[in-house]
Amino acid sequence: MGTTWSARIVNPPADCQPHVEAVLAAVIGEMSNWEAGSDISRFNRSPIGQWTRLPPAMMGVLRAGLSMARLSNGAFDPAIGGIVARWGFGPALAGGSATASVAPWTCIELNGDRARRTADVALDFSGIAKGYAVDAVAACLRSLGLPNFLVEIGGELRGEGVKPDIQPWWVDAEVPPGLDLPTLRVALCGLSMASSGDYRRYRMEGDRRLSHSIDPATGAPIAEGVAAVTVLHASAMLADAWATAITVLGADRGMALATRHNLAARLILRTETGAQEYMTPTLAAMLAD
Repeated sequence: MGTTWSARIVNPPADCQPHVEAVLAAVIGEMSNWEAGSDISRFNRSPIGQWTRLPPAMMGVLRAGLSMARLSNGAFDPAIGGIVARWGFGPALAGGSATASVAPWTCIELNGDRARRTADVALDFSGIAKGYAVDAVAACLRSLGLPNFLVEIGGELRGEGVKPDIQPWWVDAEVPPGLDLPTLRVALCGLSMASSGDYRRYRMEGDRRLSHSIDPATGAPIAEGVAAVTVLHASAMLADAWATAITVLGADRGMALATRHNLAARLILRTETGAQEYMTPTLAAMLAD
């Protein structure tokens, strides 16, 4: 998936790592666009209109992605792979040549454990799969009888239980380079944190910063301004997807949506005078406790 992972586990058994690696290999085998033989790549190559049976985990992520698309009015779109690839932020995909004249996610239909494309769009789970993988690793560790751990995949985190010194898993939300802001430090106890931003994957065209975050409404990188979004949620998968949606919607619409859904979220906006921080009431109340 083009990123790294780590896990801090209290009193892990000697055979713990192979269990975690097996979980991650399964996620890659189902949901990585970088693997030609993955289930998602095969789906994107399937004939338009043909029903394809998907593995349960992948179908669960697809259902969650489509639900998030509805909640965010398409700001999060799990079928935006073709547009992402055209902007050079993903692998060249089979499928995905359709334009953004219609919302790509509306071209995906589900029926039980099967799915189909009704137009030439391509699934891309880059805004949700890392979070799902964090949840899957956490479930694996719990199944091994390990209640105390911190899992991180590509900057998405989940903490459960406590450290050996009985302290919680304290983590700091990353601040974009060059911006001066107070540190957001959170105790992850049965809680996940996901972030999205314009400083991790981007390229410069002249003086313009082109973010890897694509606005499905325009079919182009988001307008400059949103430097980072951090979301806290019980589900790392949903935190990941919400962070993407809020980033695309921007400071006003994104934080209004987060507030309506009682999300714990922070947005950092680049302005001519420096960084401006936005925080939802839910996050402010959490930090005040």
